[in-house]
Amino acid sequence: MKKKGKVTGIGGVFFKTDDVKATKDWYKDNLGFNTDDWGCTFWWKDKEGKKASTQWSPFTKDTNYFAPSKKDFMFNYRVENLVELLDELKDKGVNVMDKVEEYDYGKFGWIVDLDGNKIELWEPKDEAFL
Repeated sequence: MKKKGKVTGIGGVFFKTDDVKATKDWYKDNLGFNTDDWGCTFWWKDKEGKKASTQWSPFTKDTNYFAPSKKDFMFNYRVENLVELLDELKDKGVNVMDKVEEYDYGKFGWIVDLDGNKIELWEPKDEAFL
């Protein structure tokens, strides 16, 4: 029996800004974000007590990373069984982008929702960060 894919949480909040460095500095100085080159990683534990993370990242206004969406934001959802989830969504007629990318810290796939928002789906390997 094929495993079903599912969303397990929010993996990240990504948004466009006029000045990435100034935005990261503002959040660091005013809200205590521990920023780095990628933004800020928030660590937490899931319901089984396993370490997990959520990423906060500002992007330049001219980024193409959110394409084909024209929006100034993109959500990233943590998922289990990414490939199976993408197959299920494709079978339901969801606009699934064709590629899956894999890195040391997890697999990524993308879909587009009814409003034209690009959504990033991430099957994380949180232990890669530890």
